[in-house]
Amino acid sequence: MLHRPAHARPARLALAIAIASASLSLATTAKAEEETAPPSAFTVSGSAAIVSDYRLRGVSQSNNGFAIQAGVTVAHQSGFYAGAWGSNLAGWGTFGGPNLEVDLIGGYKKTVGPATIDAGLTWYMYPGGANKTDYAEPFVKVSTTVGPVSMLGGVAYAPKQQALGKWYNSGASAATGIYDHPGAKMDNLYLWGDVNGGVPHTPVNLKAHLGYSKGNSGLGPNGTSVAPSGQYLDWMLGAEVVLGRFVLGVSYVDTNITKADRDHLSPNFTKFQTAGGDSISSGRAVFSATVNF
Repeated sequence: MLHRPAHARPARLALAIAIASASLSLATTAKAEEETAPPSAFTVSGSAAIVSDYRLRGVSQSNNGFAIQAGVTVAHQSGFYAGAWGSNLAGWGTFGGPNLEVDLIGGYKKTVGPATIDAGLTWYMYPGGANKTDYAEPFVKVSTTVGPVSMLGGVAYAPKQQALGKWYNSGASAATGIYDHPGAKMDNLYLWGDVNGGVPHTPVNLKAHLGYSKGNSGLGPNGTSVAPSGQYLDWMLGAEVVLGRFVLGVSYVDTNITKADRDHLSPNFTKFQTAGGDSISSGRAVFSATVNF
């Protein structure tokens, strides 16, 4: 039997220690470089959700039915950002094609003292749908936090565009398929306020919303209106349970659009009522499940 020289063992041990030390040194250096590396100038965030009803300013865009929604935003450290958000549509919100709404959003956000100012533009698109339905809507939002409560006020004003125009005087006119005012253009104003607050020592967040719309009292080129009845209020009271990236929510959404207002837009506005007779602008509980990333 051959025997290794006794001095070979200490040499091997020394070599192993040297290799381990070098590896540890490289790992430590890499970690230090990673920790000291400047953060990326861009951040990406988004969400995906399923909701029991897609309500836009109090009015259902999914015929009081379920909708799948998702969005993504890319923000730069300078304050500029851009994003996209989409949802399926049905009923009053049907625009033809695949019945999809895709919103392109861009803006600039800056904190000034205790307030954050967010100014930008939303482009509402309905890919493959009816012509002359896309429109642009600039907005300004101001938000602040007082203790556990967050507050936001906003104004969105869409200048005169064909998609917002009063092409039909009423639902009866729309039923004939003959425009009363083809090519008409109108503007649209939306004012709103939001309040959110967490319940101490719980994952529960309470929220409330109040909005005011003023615009086309008839129907646009696609037989709908961003401001049904011309002007109305919408409101919401709700609660959310935040479980890490997952958020489960329930809210009660309603408007002050009256039966007379709905009748004026009939059959376009009322023919999409559910079998139970609920209007797409009447009070309704809306459930949601969202994952944020």
